[in-house]
Amino acid sequence: MIRLKSILVATDFSEPSEAALAYGRQLARTFGARLIVFHAADNLASRGYGSEGFVFIEPDLQNQIEAAARTRARALISDEDRQELRAEEVVVTAISPAAAIAAYARDEQIDLIIIGTHGRSGVAHLVMGSVAERVVRTAPCPVLTVRHPEHEFVLPDALVALREA
Repeated sequence: MIRLKSILVATDFSEPSEAALAYGRQLARTFGARLIVFHAADNLASRGYGSEGFVFIEPDLQNQIEAAARTRARALISDEDRQELRAEEVVVTAISPAAAIAAYARDEQIDLIIIGTHGRSGVAHLVMGSVAERVVRTAPCPVLTVRHPEHEFVLPDALVALREA
């Protein structure tokens, strides 16, 4: 039997991430698992600009980015999620979102990672790469990728309530 005790949903606040969160909520309910909504905020100080590799950023900009990400991640989790699924948001600062997701999953013994994919192909995929693809290759646990628009396995909560009535 498959036992899922902790499910991590990686988010970049996009529509594919919202779809992944819907899957994460439903799987967490089904398995009685804890839900973690994870975001890797961009580490601005790691970016090198110019011929000298010199970086100048407003001193408080990194803190503002992280605070905004925490606020957005917190807003994704309802009070019901917090009570029923023991849901929490985690925001880390990282150079590589994929590496941050895999490292957190390894350190916290996550049982399943769910991540949305934008479905880019061709030149866009070559230039931008795929965080989801890198997570699949490096994660210490199974990874469920959710493409948006996704196949309608998960019904919106309002439809579930109507079906049960």
